[in-house]
Amino acid sequence: MTFKTLNSVFFILTAFFCIGFVGAADAQKRDHLSDMEVELVRDAQEVDRRAEVFVKAIDRRFLVLNNDASQTKQIAKDIDRWGELPAGTPLQLFTDIRKILAEAIDNIDDVATREKHDEKLFAKAVRSLAAAAERYLPALKSDLTRTADEREKGAILASIEYCEQIIEASAKVPQEDLTVRKKKNSNR
Repeated sequence: MTFKTLNSVFFILTAFFCIGFVGAADAQKRDHLSDMEVELVRDAQEVDRRAEVFVKAIDRRFLVLNNDASQTKQIAKDIDRWGELPAGTPLQLFTDIRKILAEAIDNIDDVATREKHDEKLFAKAVRSLAAAAERYLPALKSDLTRTADEREKGAILASIEYCEQIIEASAKVPQEDLTVRKKKNSNR
């Protein structure tokens, strides 16, 4: 064999070897939302409903992380609409949470940049996400102290940062006037 032939064989084998690794890496990619959750996001056209879907998706991951058996009845009730609870390693679940929070922020940002959007629904969505973020912070901080895995810590720290951003942004959203709401309720 000549040098050119050996070089060509080496190139071809290297190409097949690299393609094998790329294919294996693609097979390992994980969607942060299940197929049913993606459909629920797609169906939720209003920003407030979409925020609720993101919150519920994150809550489901915390149920798995915390192995919370007290929610068995609610989980069974939700299976038809939401599907089975997501499975995965803690790293995968924390990464899902990080990605869902990022998607929720992107969604809110997208709505905020539109000229025409329903201010009430927008404010409701931001407040809903902020309330959830306030619930998530203590759990994430606790998980951060318990894990030794650096990749898990990275996903948790990013999630903490997203929660803090959401809470900070919610302070800029006008609060609904409670007197107006009370008058509406008393007129019914």
